[in-house]
Order: sequence, then structure tokens, then C-alpha cells
Amino acid sequence: MAVQKGRRSKSRVRSHRAKWKINAPGFVECPQCHEPKQAHKVCPECGFYKDREVVAKKVVAEEAE
Repeated sequence: MAVQKGRRSKSRVRSHRAKWKINAPGFVECPQCHEPKQAHKVCPECGFYKDREVVAKKVVAEEAE
């Protein structure tokens, strides 16, 4: 059975855990529509990724009055 070599003090554990943090995702400007989008993702506004249309956007036809 495994036996622990030495107990880590609270300060050592807490200083180690202090470096665990969540980073905010990077946002860049879309080259097509110039809206902010997440880096390396398809633009949710225009559907382009790397100068190609990947996702076709639905065009909602408004009712004529």
C-alpha cells in the first residue's frame, strides 16, 4: 500500500492553487463584417471562417404591409 512521503503545508497547497485561473477567450475582429468574434471560430454574424463562407445565414423574409 502506498504511503505519502510528506504532508504539504496549507500555505504550499494554497500558493500552488493560486495559479489556477480561468482565462477569458481572445476576441478578434472579423475580416468580413468587422464584428468581434472568438479567435479560431466561425463568425456568428456572417458565417465566415478564413475568408470562406462556412455557415449559410438564414434570411428571414419580412411580411409586406
